[in-house]
Amino acid sequence: MLEVKGLCSHYGRIQALAGIDLHVREGELVALVGANGAGKTTLLRTLSGVQPASAGQVRFAGEDITHEAAERRVRRGIVQVPEGRQVFGPLSIDDNLRLGAYTRTRAESDAELERVYAMFPVLKERRRQAAGLLSGGQQQMLAMGRALMARPRLLLLDEPSMGLAPRLVEEIFLKVRELKEARATIFLVDQNARAALSVADRGYVLETGRVVLAGSGAELLADEQVREAYLGM
Repeated sequence: MLEVKGLCSHYGRIQALAGIDLHVREGELVALVGANGAGKTTLLRTLSGVQPASAGQVRFAGEDITHEAAERRVRRGIVQVPEGRQVFGPLSIDDNLRLGAYTRTRAESDAELERVYAMFPVLKERRRQAAGLLSGGQQQMLAMGRALMARPRLLLLDEPSMGLAPRLVEEIFLKVRELKEARATIFLVDQNARAALSVADRGYVLETGRVVLAGSGAELLADEQVREAYLGM
């Protein structure tokens, strides 16, 4: 589904990504873990087309999309749940969700809305309420639901557990597991390495813009380097 080769990206003279190689197969959940400043969010932004690539290649479903505009990538089915949720606070939950389906017909939007509300019933209960009044966990659900409204072929999840209480982290990862069981293709970035790798089929460890380890989720959880650096063990 996704193949990345030698991907580089810069902020001015600062190199944020330094030759990334990775892949995500259809139906897989692949996790990317690493410390603050490792380049995790930059990688997702480069995959979604918000951040330009300075070298390397991104291929999606066999086609080169390295320099394609973000809007065209959304139409292909690459949809990102951004770090920090970034919901439209003054707008209702209903309107936030429908904005996620701007590439879809009204009938498709209506059908997706019911699926999202079935997955996140708390949103349906408050559908007319302004999104800015929701708790952090509910806003994360809304951000995920907004992305699902576009019917993604590849879902990019950026730090879904950031800033949430442990109980809410558990709830969010339950939803991630539900998506995985439904055979969604997901590329997940999260600082909570234990939670991310526990749910992942495969994972990568990123340090200073480079992939330094790769393996199954179970292999990385058992790796001494990962346990010491990211699991506090």
